[in-house]
Amino acid sequence: MQTASTLARVTALAVGIAGALAVGHVHAAAFQLKENSAKGLGRAFAGSGSAQGDASIIAVNPAGMRQLDGTLVQGDLSAISFKAEFEGTGRKPTGQAQTGGDGGDAGMIAPVPAAYFHMPIGEKAHFGVSLTAPFGFKTDYDNGWVGRYSGLKTDLKAIDLGFAASYDVNPYVSFGASVFVEHLTIELSNNIDFGTALAQSRVPGFAPGSADGKLTVEGDNNAVGWTVGGLFSVDENTHIGISYRSKVEHKITGGDATFDVPPPVAQVLSQAQPGRFVTTSGKATVTLPASATLSVTHNFTDRFTMMGDVTRTAWSTAFDQVTIDYASAQPDSVLEFGYRDTTFVSLGGDYKLSDAVTLRAGVAYDQTPTTDAHRDVRVPDTSRKWLSFGVGWTPSANTEYNFGYTHLFTSDPNVNIAGTTNNQGNSLQGKYKVRGDVLAASFQYKF
Repeated sequence: MQTASTLARVTALAVGIAGALAVGHVHAAAFQLKENSAKGLGRAFAGSGSAQGDASIIAVNPAGMRQLDGTLVQGDLSAISFKAEFEGTGRKPTGQAQTGGDGGDAGMIAPVPAAYFHMPIGEKAHFGVSLTAPFGFKTDYDNGWVGRYSGLKTDLKAIDLGFAASYDVNPYVSFGASVFVEHLTIELSNNIDFGTALAQSRVPGFAPGSADGKLTVEGDNNAVGWTVGGLFSVDENTHIGISYRSKVEHKITGGDATFDVPPPVAQVLSQAQPGRFVTTSGKATVTLPASATLSVTHNFTDRFTMMGDVTRTAWSTAFDQVTIDYASAQPDSVLEFGYRDTTFVSLGGDYKLSDAVTLRAGVAYDQTPTTDAHRDVRVPDTSRKWLSFGVGWTPSANTEYNFGYTHLFTSDPNVNIAGTTNNQGNSLQGKYKVRGDVLAASFQYKF
């Protein structure tokens, strides 16, 4: 039965898979969520750290609370529709065509809530509270699909509760900072091709694809981060915001790795590898990236305002390497990957149609951290162009409603996954049809 060879081959494939799963939520975090404001969405988030009247500035640039009027509360709800449909083929380690379907639509329709509170303290100080979701993504493929050894489900959610304070040095210069607690949850899964590993070790009765198992990884963690910023006004019509959000290091110590192993495979492994491929706990450190934003707002007239934003996100330094330490006899796994730093650029404007109605529009370019050489099925991401529209309605001095819509124009990203240890020698080639739309609404009340 060549138990030594079986042990070596199956250990390599399982450790590789577990490593890929443990950082799969990092790939999900490639979809950095900017959807924290219906007003901001309507102008493609131009002016996110410098524009007047939007309480989401508390989370983006706390110094910008100078742009808020009095004590207020604001609630936002965005709905993200993301489609990801695979077209392509797979190959078994033997070179034969892989069995299985196309996985269906692996995308999602997901709500993204946000809430804010602002209160002035005296004439120069401000206090704010924010509840936002800065990172999140989900893909979920049909069981038995052709890429099942690379990924089935990927689900990440990061929620921030922040407390901010700022001080106005004078009417033209303000500084602010915030501290936030971030709660991260993950769930990831993929199939394990035990049939290939045992067939390569010449265990009778096994062939590639004949004995699929499954690995599911779940974990959560709370960590603390911070944001600092400044707001500088050239005059009463021109405002420049600069802010920096720290990276957040999540040390997941109580994660669960669940192995579902077919009985015939379990019987072989009980002899060749006792104590491995069993449900166990584990730990890993996952770092969500830092980002810096430059934001400019200029009022051309009492009715017409233009805004612009540039955000740089440091994906490459956050995701250099991830090590997974298992509590069982499973060896540690180290995975390196090739995310790059990204730039988001937007330009937008507001036009006051009347004292009660404001129209908005914006465009943006949102760069992906993935490349053709490193793109996977968990996050088949691609760079996007935004086209945004919005409308605001202020029926009274105390209440304001805002609505925003964005359509994302995308190319069809390629996926070329070689047959490696991580997917038990199964390769996958093809492309995705990726589509995205976002709709948001908000309510603001001033006391």
